[in-house]
Amino acid sequence: MKFPGSVLVSLVLFVAETAAALCLSGAYRAAGDRMWQWLTLLFALLPCALVQLSLVFIHRDVSRDRPLVLLLHLLQLGPLVRCVEVFYIYFHAGRVEEPYVSITKKRQMPKDGYSEEIEKEVGQAEGKLCTHRSAFSRASVIQAFLGSAPQLTLQLYICVLQQEITAARSIFMVLSLLSIVYGALRCNILAIKIKYDDYDVSVKPAAYLCIFLWRSFEIATRVTVLVLFSSVLQIWILPVVLVNFFGFFFYPWVLFWQSKSPFPENIEKALSRVGTTIVLCLLTFLYAGINMFCWSAVQVKLNDPDLINKSQNWYRLTVYYILRFIENAFLLLMWYIYKTDIYLYVCAPLLVLQLLISYCMAVLFMLVFYQFCHPCKKLFSSSISEGLLSCFTFLCFICKPAKSTILTNKAEVKSPENTDEAWSSSKTIDSQKGNLHQSVSSNA
Repeated sequence: MKFPGSVLVSLVLFVAETAAALCLSGAYRAAGDRMWQWLTLLFALLPCALVQLSLVFIHRDVSRDRPLVLLLHLLQLGPLVRCVEVFYIYFHAGRVEEPYVSITKKRQMPKDGYSEEIEKEVGQAEGKLCTHRSAFSRASVIQAFLGSAPQLTLQLYICVLQQEITAARSIFMVLSLLSIVYGALRCNILAIKIKYDDYDVSVKPAAYLCIFLWRSFEIATRVTVLVLFSSVLQIWILPVVLVNFFGFFFYPWVLFWQSKSPFPENIEKALSRVGTTIVLCLLTFLYAGINMFCWSAVQVKLNDPDLINKSQNWYRLTVYYILRFIENAFLLLMWYIYKTDIYLYVCAPLLVLQLLISYCMAVLFMLVFYQFCHPCKKLFSSSISEGLLSCFTFLCFICKPAKSTILTNKAEVKSPENTDEAWSSSKTIDSQKGNLHQSVSSNA
């Protein structure tokens, strides 16, 4: 039985970030910065409440008679109780013989084109631990992108405006960045396990390292770009954020309405149609929050029973990173044009170059992960290099027809003149040949 290390890491980040937010909020209150105090509290307490809801929903505590657990969740102590329960199950597993076990069938990764199916006995304790790991993984994603990401953006914005980085604020920003990167990493692992649920997936340390570096460069660059742009164009940051957020929020719903599929009814039997709609809205809300800062490894598909698109779409991945790179470059250009006196001692061209290179480094580590370190790369219908090549070929194919059509039209316009010239030249050559023949025969 695996040690529940992911549960412990999630709890440590959750508690440390919440405590740091409360301490920093108190410091803002002492300094008289009421607005920064309330925004810091808002970005700390809102994800806490959503984390409690997700844990209660996954463990179905509402339908069970557990009033003490529900009370602790209301007091925002749910992750602590769940962690204690996890380690109690882990250390007491195997001491008492379990009344029954379930048998799961998993397939191994293909070797030489063949894949064996393995049966594995899963006891009650291991099943409960698996449920807890899954719940904490989802809670980490919620905490990362609905709390830590806005919090990191806010604190970095305050540092830029005040031109000061205090020790408390720097520690808090480091914790927030670690929380976001860890949440993105858990999101990647969740996507892999959901897409390849039939296979026994084992993620190697090299894969974890690639994902960590990929997400660190991507998220740090994105947050810095947004902060720089908002520091010089405070009003225009609002449409940028709203277009990004609502674009990703409504995208799964547009695809769902286009598919004309029936409304999902199998999410939770105890939920009514209104409750199901609320859950789906929260899911797409989280999906939009993730894509605001980085690529969402989990693609929402509302007409699928698992609500997840299990196909590997290289085209969508390529389009996302191309558009995001263009957007980041445009925002940096606007910052460079309208930068104020607070950036007087900053080498602006060098900073722009560093941020663009950092984003390219994120893309590089992403390519390395999908090409060499992905645990299920043998199951890909095409590698990422082949997918990118086909994407660029498709883009070139879109551009070629317009050019070829112009050349064809030009050829059609010039064809009558060319045929007349060719006919007249052929007649001239024939007449010259005839004259030459007559002169030769007369000399003979």
